[in-house]
Amino acid sequence: MTATAVPPTRRGSTAPTPARAPGRRTGRTVVRYVLLVVLALVFVSPLLFMVLTSFKTRADAAGFPPSWLPTPFTTQAYESILAAPGTPVLRWFANSLVAALGNAAIVVATSALAAYALARMRFRGRGIVFGLIIATLFIPPVILIIPNYLIVGELGWLNTLAAVIVPTAASAFGVFFLRQFFLSIPEELEEAARLDGASPWRIFWRVVLPLSRPALATLALLSLLTNWNDFLWPVYVLFSPELQTLPAGLSTLQSANAVRYDLLMAGAVIASVPVLILFVFLQRFIIEGVSRSGLKG
Repeated sequence: MTATAVPPTRRGSTAPTPARAPGRRTGRTVVRYVLLVVLALVFVSPLLFMVLTSFKTRADAAGFPPSWLPTPFTTQAYESILAAPGTPVLRWFANSLVAALGNAAIVVATSALAAYALARMRFRGRGIVFGLIIATLFIPPVILIIPNYLIVGELGWLNTLAAVIVPTAASAFGVFFLRQFFLSIPEELEEAARLDGASPWRIFWRVVLPLSRPALATLALLSLLTNWNDFLWPVYVLFSPELQTLPAGLSTLQSANAVRYDLLMAGAVIASVPVLILFVFLQRFIIEGVSRSGLKG
């Protein structure tokens, strides 16, 4: 019986890596999903508690220790907050919707025009202009309250919805965000349209903007949320109760009913529903817009 010689292993060659055990891989996947579920519950639990509290009675909502489930389940808080003459919640809701949509539309329009000029057009001082725009991001917004108030007063916009729509229509963040996205669009597409005789405006309108829908939708949603949740500025420029936006109006509800947690939570649910609906329908565009805006700086 003769032994078979095993050829020596060549220098530099590596031994085959053993495959991972299926059980270990499955265990890591289970742990990962468990952690994700726990994190989801942590983030969703305050929202869920807010919704459940809005369906509690006044005594149950103020009880200690607080309970999760309403006993009994009632819509009394919504009936009270919607029927009270001193709290026109539906009017506040409409004011906030008009202000947020108008502000988002102007922000997207102005930011897209400025961002395209800074991303594609060649002119002297372009870098300085872009740097000055970015520098305004470091200015705290509260510093601009008095200058903006004086300007709005001179324009005669006090106690009108224009006061909460126009002053924040020029967004430095919007210019920066869309510029980064426009830089990720291949210039060859614009060159092809230019060779076909398209003007710069037609290229911007027919080529660039359709390709930028994710970024435009993301900026529109972020601008809408910022205006929708704004509390301080509407308090300063809106005086009539029927012209208040929803956050400012709900603050008066809180001061008048300091312990009516059921009413406060019902108002918060009404304010949160449009935001959640928009996020559900636009989340695909938001993820795509954010991921593509940083491909090329």
